[in-house]
Amino acid sequence: MDLKQVEYIVQIANECNITKAAEKLFLTQSALNQQLLKLERELQTPLFYRSRTNWRLTPAGEVYIKNAKELLRIKRETYRIISDIAETKKGNLSVGFTPGRGIPMFTRVYPKFHGLYPDIVVTPVEASVKKQQIMIENGDLDLGFLTLSDNQKKSTNRYIDICEEDICLAVPENDPLADLVNFPEEISNITPFRDRPFVLMYKESSFRPLIDGIFQKAGFSPKVLFETSQIPAIVTIIESGICCGIIPYLYLKGKEKKIRYCYLPGRPTWKICASYGSQSYLGRPAKEFIRLAADYWVASETVQLQSSGIVKRDAGKIGTKFDF
Repeated sequence: MDLKQVEYIVQIANECNITKAAEKLFLTQSALNQQLLKLERELQTPLFYRSRTNWRLTPAGEVYIKNAKELLRIKRETYRIISDIAETKKGNLSVGFTPGRGIPMFTRVYPKFHGLYPDIVVTPVEASVKKQQIMIENGDLDLGFLTLSDNQKKSTNRYIDICEEDICLAVPENDPLADLVNFPEEISNITPFRDRPFVLMYKESSFRPLIDGIFQKAGFSPKVLFETSQIPAIVTIIESGICCGIIPYLYLKGKEKKIRYCYLPGRPTWKICASYGSQSYLGRPAKEFIRLAADYWVASETVQLQSSGIVKRDAGKIGTKFDF
């Protein structure tokens, strides 16, 4: 079996369009189409339903693509294992991170990683937690950095807990109830804020279930003035004095002049994790990237760290020792 041909067909399936696939592969559409026709003649059945705007997989195509992706995964894992054995320090690594907190981490970590592995080609991917989890599960992303709770983890993926981050109540400095909010204290309950307007993350985000659970425990539904897909936008709206919000601690650090914030009842948290496929081999370069990312979050003090099975306290100092 020609694995290069396999990669071509998978790309057509990914793009749902042979023209776009040819562009991504740096081939002419005619050359790519010839490869597809050759394979379909060999299999004696079409793999795609063709149309001008959208190519869909036939039942035979679905079987082919499912197994083709597994073949390509095995190839990648084999090359990575051999690369570790031979210590070639070459290859490819796709790294996912979420909008907002991901870019600062990547820009600090990548130069250090590149210094250690100059011949590893790193492909950064900015994507939501849900999209990253799907990409990891499908083998389309090697390593992802996510923020989520334990019950949001997928059984098909593996997770390395780096640290935990507090979820905070945030209100404008001039809010009538601002005196109830004092960091680093933990507010006893948020019921007094039941009549205050809130800006929240949109319902499809991985953060929203945590927010909904907080209000459910408080015994009321918030008055939602606005929903957004960006936590920095929530911070901006709170700074303007319009409404209150529920926000991870990272985004509030340094905002004390315009925002009052505090810990929520019971100190709810979510975890910053590294994630990869359950069938994937975690090579030395990927492990090093995880270590560097963990060092970034610890050293920058952007989260309220708590000891866990992964991030351990060593001689009174939080370190990043991993049980890979």
